[in-house]
This record gives sequence, structure tokens and C-alpha cells, in this order.
Amino acid sequence: MELRIFDPADLDVVAHRLDMARGADDVWSVESDLLQPGVAYAIGVDGPTGPTHRFDVSRHALPPHAKGIQRTRSGEHRATVIDSTFDWGDSMRPMTPLDETVIYEAHVKGLTRMSPHMPPELRGTYAGLAHPSTIAYLKDLGVTAVQLLPIHYFLSEQRLLEQGRVNYWGYNTLSWLTPHSAYASRANRLDGTGGVLREVKGMVRLLHEAGIEVYLDVVYNHSAEEGPGGPPASLRLIDDASYYRQTPDGRYVDVTGCGNTVDFSLPAAQALVLDSLRYWARDVQIDGFRFDLAVTLGRGEDASFSPDHPLLRAIATDPELRGVKMIAEPWDVGMGGWQVGQFGDGWSEWNDGYRDRVRQFWLGDYRRLRHGEAATTSVGPIAHAISGSQGSFTGRRGPLASVNLVTAHDGFTLTDLVRYDEKHNLANGEDNRDGTSDNRSYNHGVEGRTEEVEVQLDRRRSMRNVLGTLLTSAGIPMLTAGDEFGRTQRGNNNAYCVDSALTWMPWVRKPWQDEFLEQTRRLIRLRREHPALRPLEFGRDDLRVAGSSRMEWFNAFGAPMTIDDWEHAHDRTLQYMCESTPIDEPYSRVLVVLHGSPRETEVTLPNADGVEALALLWSSADDRHDGDVQQPGDTVTMQPMSLRIYRVDGVPAAGVPEAELVVVRSRSTPPPPPPPTVG
Repeated sequence: MELRIFDPADLDVVAHRLDMARGADDVWSVESDLLQPGVAYAIGVDGPTGPTHRFDVSRHALPPHAKGIQRTRSGEHRATVIDSTFDWGDSMRPMTPLDETVIYEAHVKGLTRMSPHMPPELRGTYAGLAHPSTIAYLKDLGVTAVQLLPIHYFLSEQRLLEQGRVNYWGYNTLSWLTPHSAYASRANRLDGTGGVLREVKGMVRLLHEAGIEVYLDVVYNHSAEEGPGGPPASLRLIDDASYYRQTPDGRYVDVTGCGNTVDFSLPAAQALVLDSLRYWARDVQIDGFRFDLAVTLGRGEDASFSPDHPLLRAIATDPELRGVKMIAEPWDVGMGGWQVGQFGDGWSEWNDGYRDRVRQFWLGDYRRLRHGEAATTSVGPIAHAISGSQGSFTGRRGPLASVNLVTAHDGFTLTDLVRYDEKHNLANGEDNRDGTSDNRSYNHGVEGRTEEVEVQLDRRRSMRNVLGTLLTSAGIPMLTAGDEFGRTQRGNNNAYCVDSALTWMPWVRKPWQDEFLEQTRRLIRLRREHPALRPLEFGRDDLRVAGSSRMEWFNAFGAPMTIDDWEHAHDRTLQYMCESTPIDEPYSRVLVVLHGSPRETEVTLPNADGVEALALLWSSADDRHDGDVQQPGDTVTMQPMSLRIYRVDGVPAAGVPEAELVVVRSRSTPPPPPPPTVG
């Protein structure tokens, strides 16, 4: 190996070559006073020949631990020495407890690219995300964490570039320790001494000062080098056999669908991930990570998945990562790739079962019922979802292992779920073949936009049903940016290569969107005010578990649910009462009534133990909330396909004696991570 330092006037010209020495643990290194901030460098690597090796000493390899990158005139990339100092001031991590967390998934560029509330040069940048107007919006909405689509330095695939398109989402990483420079403001992009990194750190500092956590969507499962015929830039040139999963004859084993798969049975690949996570958590003060295709990280030498994989265990237990939230996307496209619920302690997971159950109850089955067909599900599946998906996540892990989502960057927006029965992805250039066809959506009788008022009102009620369910469910809720007011992508459910107003956040809203935004704010506030809706633990019949919510289930007549009530798809009315078992918050008790039929029905409110009155907090049937107070046993009219939330007033229900209150374990406040590195 040799270090290559480039001419500052022409980054395609090598000015100095320095031999590197092999040391302990096969680590190659060299020291030089030439490595000053702003200096561009790469490494040249030579090695053995053979089917699993792709060394090419004539090429300049990008070191995987680069923290700054510059592009040459010829289109190659050079690592850059950066000045990593930053003044964090008195900024502190918010350390939001998991049960109080509400995640807001957003794209750095898309969130503010059309914002009229900031100077044009800041729109679509890290600085734009941290602009006072953006922070004020997030605070007013009530979310506690922004989860950013990939900001590791990424490239667009060769196929997209040949089509004149780009990778907008960013799931094609070139460097795992370098921030993507295209999201920085122009002045910082031109500052080769670390201006991009300083802008990222400034964004994190300002969000932290506002009490908002920052999570990163990280893509370690594959790299931008694509398949064996793709562009060699870094790992392939350094040591292909030590990073990529392949057969002895050199054929890549691809479980990501992206051309290559990083082999995490290999020590070098494991070390790279841990080094990257520690850097972002320690030096950039990132609060959490969402791991794209996380099953790939848990595949061993034989490519089978294990929750006890050394890398997964190391991520969850590393001292430098303590207190950092870890969220798995628990699937990939390889054999045995669906592993929801199988990640161990220290992990939360995206819950696709939750997504499918909520969509099916409120949308897929609604379509069937409107067409005179029978619903496919009873109230059982949605009860499983809203109570924390205990069938998917063991009691030991608790409901906070589930990240509840109904939409994400990948798929229909909330508005498109109620506007389209079919995907409309022609803008992607793949003749509408890409993207899933299993959307469990319902267009309410008209495909796409319509001026029919009744259809519009019906759609908005369905949106409120979905949103109300999400924010009253046990687990960690995640909103997709724009869903809080009804953003549309005109039916595109896979807009990964569309960088335009179609995918950017609109900041000018119609009156109905402002009304829907207020509904979202109200629901987030209700969730925050009522701990019964966000338990730390699953409840038990034989013990009063601290931090759990005691749940009681009733049918439309206010009677406890029977087996028939649970199993019959024609009876789609359910009442559930959740009662908190407080640790450090006030006692709360809430009743949620779900009615999944296109006909209105009379519902008798349950006369449960300790209930004295029920105050209406929210109804999805309309935008009016008059605070009606009902008595237990009263009958109320539930409008078709609607949901209500009541505050239950009274005394705690009698049950297991107070002396038997037990603490299973506390998940609410993890220990703090290390302080940031200075200098």
C-alpha cells in the first residue's frame, strides 16, 4: 500500500507517494506532515491475483475512513484531510425516553427545498433543516426526533446516470464516515477544510438545543461499487475478499438487490461499521441510527441470519454507543430475509405487520365492504397492532421494540393511500414495473384527484382513522414528512429517483391541509399527555407491572370481548381501555373506540371498574371536538368508519394488590452516551 497525495491545483495529478507499513492486526499506516487540512489523498493497493481479488494498483482507492471527500475533474473521488474542531457550546443531547419518542422521517433536501421561510441559499441544506423556521415547525408539530434519509456520502447508480436520473433517496453509499456534500450550503461545499462537516454539526447542535433528536438512516449492507462490473472506488480496490460476500470463484452473493453485499462475517467489515457508528455518535452527536436492510448485518459465514451475530451484539452493547437508539429494518431480499421481531435486546424494529394490519382494517377492507364483499379481517389483527404487537415482539423486549409506521419514504404517502388503488410510477422510467403492488390502499371510488366533495370528505376521514390509530398505539410512532398535512406524490410509491417538486415538501397548504395539520398536532399532544397510550412494558394478568398499561377489551355493547367477537369479520367494532401503571408520570386512563364498518352503529360505553365519566378528546368523524362528557353505560352513535378517543375519569381499577407492583426493567431513560470529542 502507498499513500498518494495530490496536487491541489489538479486532483488527478499525484504530487507525492509514500510507502505504508504493515503493523499489528494487519493495519497499514503512514505518518506525514504533508497531511494538512484541505489536502487531498488516496491510497494505491497491490495484491495477489485470483477470482476473489480485484486489486488494481493503477487506480486511486478512497480510504473507507475518509471524513471529507472532493471530486476531481475526471469524476473520481479523493479523501480530504479536514479540521474536525467544533464548538458545541452548552448543547446537550435531548435523551428523549423511547416511550415519549415520536419520529419524523425526512429528506434533508426535500424538507426545505421549497420553503419560503429562509434565504434561497439555505433551502435544501443541512443549515436549512436547522433554520429557525424549520425548527419552529417541528416543535409546533410535536415530534421529538428527525430521522434523516441517508446523509453518508453517496453516488447515483450507473444505470440511473445513463438514463439522466439520480438517486434521490441516497441508499448507495460511497463513504460511511463522510457527510454528503451536496446537502451543504454553497460556501461550505467550497470549503475543503471541513465546511460540510461543520454545517452538519451545526445542524445537530441547533436541533439539540431545541430538544429534537437526530437519527440517521445508515446503509452498511452494500456500497456504491455495485456489481463486479460496477465502478471500483474503495473497498473493491483495497481488499475485495475482505469486504464483499462472494463465492470461491468470485461471483458476488447479493442479498440486497443492489449488486453487492458487504460480508459481515468478516472482521474488517464489522470493524468498519463500528468505527462509523462510533464516529457519528461521538463526534457528530447523532442520537440514533436506522439500519437499512439490517438482516444483512446479521448474516454469518453461511449467509444465514442470527440475532446473536457478533456485529449485532457489538452494536447493541458497545460502551461508546450506550444510550444511542438502534432501529433495524428487519428484512433484506435474501433467503430467510424477513426477520421481524427477531432482533435482540437493545434494538427496536420497523414493524411491517403493524403497517399492513392498520391499512387492511381501515382501507383494504373498507374497499371490499363498499363493493359488497366480506372484510378479510376481524378486529383481532388491529387489536394486536395497537396493543404493541406482542405476538411479534417477546414480552421481554416490550412494546418499545416496535417502531409503528403506516407510511415511509418507500411507498405511498398517507394521502396517496386514500387516493390510489394502483401505483403510478411512470416517472421512474421503468414502465411502472418498480415499486410494490401490495399497497392495501383504497381510492374511495375515484382513482387520483377529484372535485367530488363527498369523496374528499370520505378520504380525509380515512386519513384521520389511520393517523389516530398510529398515535394511540403502544410502541414508537413514526410519521413521514408531509403526512401530517396530506402531501401527495401523485401515486408514485417508489420515488427513489425523482428529485423534483413531486418529492419535495410543499410549504404552501390548502385550508383542508391546515385543518389536518391541526388534527395531527392534537393527536401528538394527546399521546404526550396520556402515558396509558405509550407503555414501556407489556402488561400481565398476574402482576401489576410498572410502566405497563392494563388493557381491557369490549365489544359494541360494552361487554367484554368473546371468542366470537374476536373472530368474526362482520363485527368490526372494538373498544379498548388502557390504564397506566405509573412510574414517574401521572396516572392516566383512556378509552379508544374503533368502528370499521361503512354503516353507523350504536355503541354502549363500557361500565368498567372505577370509571365515573368519559370525556371525548377526539373523533375522526369530523373536525369538531366539543368535549362531550358521557357516563359509563351511555349509548353513542359511531359514524361509519370512525374512531374516538375518550379520557376516562375516576379511580384506578381494582385488581392485583398494590404490594405486588413489580418493575420488570426500565426502558424509559437509557444511560447517556459519551460527550462529543473536542478537536
